[in-house]
Amino acid sequence: MSEHSWDTLLTESYTSLSSDYRQFLEENKKYFPSKAYYLNAFKTLARQDVKYILFGQDPYPRLESVSGYAFIDAKVKALFSPTGLSKEVNKASSLRNFIKMLLIARKDLISTNSSQEAISHIDKSTLIDSIHDLRENFEKNGVLLLNTALVFTDKQSSNSHTKEWRPFMRTLLKGLEKENPKLILFGNHAKALKKHLPLTKFQTIELEHPYNHTFIENKRALKLFEGMKLLDI
Repeated sequence: MSEHSWDTLLTESYTSLSSDYRQFLEENKKYFPSKAYYLNAFKTLARQDVKYILFGQDPYPRLESVSGYAFIDAKVKALFSPTGLSKEVNKASSLRNFIKMLLIARKDLISTNSSQEAISHIDKSTLIDSIHDLRENFEKNGVLLLNTALVFTDKQSSNSHTKEWRPFMRTLLKGLEKENPKLILFGNHAKALKKHLPLTKFQTIELEHPYNHTFIENKRALKLFEGMKLLDI
C-alpha cells in the first residue's frame, strides 16, 4: 500500500502501463524488488510534501541491496567506521562520493583531502550512521527517491524495463505538474530522461553522476545539498 495521498495518481500511472507488462508485474516472481516493495518510495513520503524528485536509473542488481528507493543500498548498514567510511560505503563508489560531498558541504572535509584517515578524525557525534537515516533525511527535505525503472531482472533487460515504465513516469509527472517539484538528474541518464519524459514544465537540476570522483567538489551539488543537512541527526 502507498501513502494514501498517492493512491489515485498511482492507479492512473499503473493503468498506463501496457497490459502485457502489468501481467508480468502481477504474475512473475523473478524480478526484484518484489511487488510488495517496488513502490516503497511512495509509502513514506506524502504527495503534498514532495519538493524534489531524485531520479535514479534502475534498482541495484543485487537482491540484498534493493530497497524500493533510488540510491538507497539496503546492503549498507553503517555509514562510518573507526577508520573512516564503512567497508560497505567504500565499495559503493556513488554512495562513497556522495557522502564525501556531504562532508565537504558541512565543512568537515576539504576536497583536497577526503581520505579515510581524514574522515576518521571527524567528530561524528552529531551525524547519522545508517542508510535508513539518510533516506529519512532525504524525505524530510521532500526528496522522492525514484528509479525510472522500478524493477530489475538482469542487466540485459534494464533498457527494456526502463522503456516499459515510461508511460507510468509520464502519467506520474503529468499529475505532479501542480506540485511542480524540482527534478534532480545525474549524468548521461539526464539526457535520456529529457528525451523520453515530459520534463519541460519542471525545473531540472543536472549534476554529474556521483560515481565520478569529481562529484565530491561539484559546486552545484554542494550548493543544492548543503542546505538539506542530510547527515545531521
